[in-house]
Amino acid sequence: MPSADDLFRPTRPGAEDESAQPVRAVPDAGQTQPADAGAETSEQGPKRPSGRVRHDEKMTVYVTAEELLELEHARLTLRSKHGVALDRGRLVREAVAIVLADLESNGEQSALVRRLAEG
Repeated sequence: MPSADDLFRPTRPGAEDESAQPVRAVPDAGQTQPADAGAETSEQGPKRPSGRVRHDEKMTVYVTAEELLELEHARLTLRSKHGVALDRGRLVREAVAIVLADLESNGEQSALVRRLAEG
């Protein structure tokens, strides 16, 4: 089993000399604020997911085998047909950001409220 130093080692030359600020490996399209910017208000535009930065908080979500396969299929489709390489965590964060933005802007007419009210 690898040690923590092996798991959290710098992945590019000279990275150990840089400051401890998070680095975006792949910037989000249209992102104009730094990754550590606070939550945006509706006057500043839509909220954006955090993307590829170090996350200090963790949440465990249990899914069925079918849901996990659908998630993997979506990830592979994004990679093969759209050229977007991402991990499952980022895919889930993007999806959550979209649903929460829809809830904030549409309220009771949002897809989330309608789906939860059905079931």
